[in-house]
Amino acid sequence: MQDYYDSWVKSSHHKAAACNDCHVPHELIEKYYVKGRNGFNHSKAFTLQNFTEPIRITKANLEDLQYNCIECHQNMVSDIAAHKDVKENKARCTQCHRSTGHLSLD
Repeated sequence: MQDYYDSWVKSSHHKAAACNDCHVPHELIEKYYVKGRNGFNHSKAFTLQNFTEPIRITKANLEDLQYNCIECHQNMVSDIAAHKDVKENKARCTQCHRSTGHLSLD
């Protein structure tokens, strides 16, 4: 995880967003559910050392990330976010803006 943190420190979002701003829902109940689920999964993976490198975002967390991108940048992306491909999850912000939150590690 250190590589991801280090890349975030050098990214454009360093001064604007912390990890939870992008990676977990902002609504109270959903936020703590996701934090609990992720905490359990991270603890299990790091304890058992059975995670792949590079670490990849899960489908559920990717959906939260997409929602949070659109929510934070709503004024700039409202027309794009209304597009059918975005609504049907066929197009995501991170497809074009891969290195926005973290500098590319690949």
